[in-house]
This record gives sequence, C-alpha cells and structure tokens, in this order.
Amino acid sequence: MTIRILLVDDHELMREGLRSILEREQDVEVVGEAASGRDAVALSATLEPDVVVMDVGMKDLNGIDATKQIRSAHPSVKVIALSSHSDSRYVSAMLAAGACSYVLKANAYSDLRRALDAARRGKNYLCADVTKSVVDASLSGGGRPIGGASEVELSDREREVLQLLAEGLSSPQIGKRLFIATSTVETHRRSIMRKLSIHNVADLTKWAIREGLTELEA
Repeated sequence: MTIRILLVDDHELMREGLRSILEREQDVEVVGEAASGRDAVALSATLEPDVVVMDVGMKDLNGIDATKQIRSAHPSVKVIALSSHSDSRYVSAMLAAGACSYVLKANAYSDLRRALDAARRGKNYLCADVTKSVVDASLSGGGRPIGGASEVELSDREREVLQLLAEGLSSPQIGKRLFIATSTVETHRRSIMRKLSIHNVADLTKWAIREGLTELEA
C-alpha cells in the first residue's frame, strides 16, 4: 500500500532533499509540500495524507501547534517530527501534541524509512540520539516539555497570537492572518499579558522563544 506524505519545512532546500529521499521508496508518494505550519493544517484537510513529516521550528505557526491542530481534526493522520533539536523538551512536546515519531534532520536519510515503517504499524519511533536525550533527561529529572504544561496555560488561539506578536506582527496584521477582528486580537493580547504577568512585547517575545513557540533566536 502506498504511503501518501505531506512534507512540511520552511526551507525549500530541505523539502527538496526530503522529497528526493522519499521518492526513492517504491511505496511512498509525496502528495504535497508546505512551508509553514498554517499551510500544513490547510493542506492536511484537502490532500488527506497518511503521514505528515513536520518540521518543529517554523515561523507563523510552529510544528508543535500545527501537529495539535492536524491530529485534532484528522486523528488518523500520523505525524513524524523532523528537527535539528534533540533536546528532550522538544521531543516531549511533539509527542504530547500527537506526533508518533521524532527524527533528526542530520539522520533523515536513514531514519525516515524506519519512522515510516513504524507509523504504518501504528508504532512510535525515536532515532538513537533522541532516545539518549530523553533517557538522560529522565534520569536527571529535568526537562519540562517545551510548549507543554506549565505554570500558566494559554489557549491554542492565545499561543497563535503570541507567536505572531513575537515575530513582529501588529494586531491588524495578526487579525488578517487569523481571520479575526483586531479587537479580538487585542483581547487575546491582554489575556496573554495578564496570564503571564508580562506587560511588554520584548518580554513576551523572550517567553515565546523559551517555550518553543517561535524559531527566532534568543
């Protein structure tokens, strides 16, 4: 049976490389590509892929929240996380969001096939470096998931608004991006600041980076 795959990464060269890897497999069909988490959510609905290969760190809508939305709307879709980060917090956050596997970009050629086979069998797959990171974090007792449960819980919409705020968009721009009124964006903004006890965009941005909501450098 052919596995229908949607590739999601904000770097075109990375998507081209992934496509070239996957198209060597006789039982794989790449049905589409997306450059952002938001596009991935939309294409998952129209293309109905079996598997989404999802970059974790992306602007506009990060891979963690995109995975949550896709898995909520389409529970049968499998998500394979693809990242440069082996940090156990990223791994835990993606698995909590609904990803079934986590593969590092550096090992994509060898590990994607294993992850696809695991997805077909309904199993999880973590590449060796990621497994070590998770085990080490567990033994040390550290590593709250990025984007996971924290002292303060933001709604999914508040997380979207916060990511776009951190990436420099104004309230009208965010409203246009999310198809909501500017006044609604401002309401979410006030709610975010109240919940986090943060009252300026600079500190909101730092919080968003720390929580993995955006790929901006700290």
